[in-house]
Parts: sequence; C-alpha cells; structure tokens
Amino acid sequence: MKKTWIIVLVIVALVIAIPAISITGSYNKLVGMDESVNANWQQVENLMQRRYDLIPNLVEVTKGYASHEEQVFTEIANARARIGQGSNREDMIDANQELTGALSRLLVLTENYPQLQASEQFVRLQDELAGTENRLAVARQDYNNSVRDYNDTIRRFPTSLLANNFGFDSQPYFEMSSEAGEAPQVNFN
Repeated sequence: MKKTWIIVLVIVALVIAIPAISITGSYNKLVGMDESVNANWQQVENLMQRRYDLIPNLVEVTKGYASHEEQVFTEIANARARIGQGSNREDMIDANQELTGALSRLLVLTENYPQLQASEQFVRLQDELAGTENRLAVARQDYNNSVRDYNDTIRRFPTSLLANNFGFDSQPYFEMSSEAGEAPQVNFN
C-alpha cells in the first residue's frame, strides 16, 4: 500500500514538475530574446546618435559652398529635431528614415561642388559619416534579425499563450521608408 502511494506521489510530482520546468524555460527564453532586441536597439541608437552628432559639422562645411540650398539644410535640421523628440522606437525609426533621405540629398548636392569635395574637412566628415552609415546598416540588420526571431517565437504555439499572459508584445522592424528607395533629386533653379 505504501509503495502505491509513493508511485502516485512521484507521478503527480512529475505531472506538475515537467510543465513547470517547460514554462520556466520558455519564459526565460522570451526574456533573453527580449533583452537581445533591446540590446540591438541600443546599438542602433548609439550609431544614430553618432550620425546625429556628425551632421551639424558636415552641414556647416557644406553651407559655405552651397548657401543657396537652404531646403536641404532645412530638411536635415527638421529631421534632427524629430530625432531629439522621438519618444518611442516607431518615432525614432521614422525620424531616422527622414534624416537618411535628407542626407542622401545633401551628398548628391556635394557632387556639384568640386571645390567642396576637395576640402579636407569635408572629406574627413564624409568618410566618418559613411563609416557610421555602414555600421548603422549592420546594426539595423542585427536589430531586425533579433526582432524577427523574437516576434516569430512569441507567435508560435504554445509559447504564444505564455507570451500573451506575461505581456511580451511584438517589436517593430526598422524598415526602409518609401522615399529611401528613390534617387534623391537636386534642383538648382
């Protein structure tokens, strides 16, 4: 009789322990993935800040050569202001896409000023910005990869049940704006 009770208790313990261990493992995996998304986002923000800090110097050097191109400079200033006001990831992503478009128009503008391209300060700033843009592209890709893995995991059954109950929400991708796919136009009229 005693053996029967021990077997029943062991079976009950296993019935309780196995799902508890599985739920704990799934929860810890979601926490780790969420932290990975946040860490990758922090790297994107770090590089966006570096770009944000480089832009005023690049704009000031360019202004001396292309003072009549006020629209491009205004677009850059407005985009930088929106970045400073971004309160969430979606706003930051939108503002940085706007800034990317304005910067591409600025760099196209410089092609029409050979003396600007010969300026050592401009070339140095342009190289720093290009390097930052390359690192930012890699950081965006890393962020989007971690978002894809995270969003995929929280949508799969049975993890979706756990994710919904513990408030694990999907994260936004850093997507290319519709303007970024178009070649920038510079008009000297």
